[in-house]
Amino acid sequence: MARPKPLTFVSDPRKAGVFKKNPIPSFFWPGSCYKAGAVLPTDGLFFMTKTIGILTSGGDAPGMNPAIRAVARTAAQYDCRVVGISNGYDGIFDGLTEELSHRSLSAIIDRGGTMLQSSRCKRMYTPEGIDHARKRLQELGIQGLVVIGGDGSLTGARELSKRGMPVVGIPASIDNDLAGTEMAIGVDTATNTIMQLIDRIRDTARSHRRCFLIEVMGRNSGYLALTTAISSGASVAVVPEYRYNMDRIISMLHNRYQEARDNSIVMLAEGVCGANAFMERMEAAVPGGKFEQEIRISVLGHVQRGGIPTHFDRMLGARFGELAVTGLLQQETGCMTALSKGRTTLIDLDQVIGKKKHPAPELMRLARNLKIEFGDTVEL
Repeated sequence: MARPKPLTFVSDPRKAGVFKKNPIPSFFWPGSCYKAGAVLPTDGLFFMTKTIGILTSGGDAPGMNPAIRAVARTAAQYDCRVVGISNGYDGIFDGLTEELSHRSLSAIIDRGGTMLQSSRCKRMYTPEGIDHARKRLQELGIQGLVVIGGDGSLTGARELSKRGMPVVGIPASIDNDLAGTEMAIGVDTATNTIMQLIDRIRDTARSHRRCFLIEVMGRNSGYLALTTAISSGASVAVVPEYRYNMDRIISMLHNRYQEARDNSIVMLAEGVCGANAFMERMEAAVPGGKFEQEIRISVLGHVQRGGIPTHFDRMLGARFGELAVTGLLQQETGCMTALSKGRTTLIDLDQVIGKKKHPAPELMRLARNLKIEFGDTVEL
């Protein structure tokens, strides 16, 4: 019986197609720097980073814990320490650090939120504060940093990178408003939660012949409202990317009621306005200010952020976490893990921060063909 062929390593893993210089991976399993029959080298350049810090910042998102776990486990494979920084960027200033061990990482993969806790740090809003954070990271002995969060968190990561700190960001936001990646951690769990809640609300809508106006999160993005309108069979999706047409909304609800389809769902993205304000606008558009059908308001709120991460979010968190560490070990910095055509890659934060993510054209076409009223096609 022939002996198995010994493993060989890639002298420059950029050739494997993972990193920024070649954003489309050329190998089968995305999110890994390995080629078939290849492993990372264990000498010199690739292990200058010995202590990696990790923090979660901004709004929490299901799947953050699997990402933290993947970062720590991958780093351990290359004999690197991982230091968890509690309470977001505030933990850097306050020295809230603890080395992550296998014991501390046990039983977190199925938990929503973040084991490291999170905050929005006002001290990172000024150049002086960022300079101080860079100095504190050096004092804490952290040689590389992984930042998990949304637009504001990754802005801080970019600024630290400009000051010489090796940083890789991981996108985590239920809003799915970050440019450069098809999906962020937490989006899949949030959309599933919203869909399930709408299904329950519809039971009441059917029973009482009502219309429900449902406000969902999303900041300035209509992704949550639009996609859950499609998956839950809503009649209207009011999103900030398109100018809503109140006359068409009123007409659609009237026709549905007259045709004995006596329950309707209107999805409202919070980036447009609050549910009460939109209700007032609807009433102002109706003669006499009174609908023939009872309309109730339901604001889903923070329940959208919690819950057990779905399989997709656990996998995405694991893939992003593993790639963030291998990126740092390859001296990558000022970049973010991203999902592109189903594969993971790294993208410069300059291509992410401050860029608007537009709705996918196929989503808008789908909504239109399913007869979901979402407004005029001219973007604001």
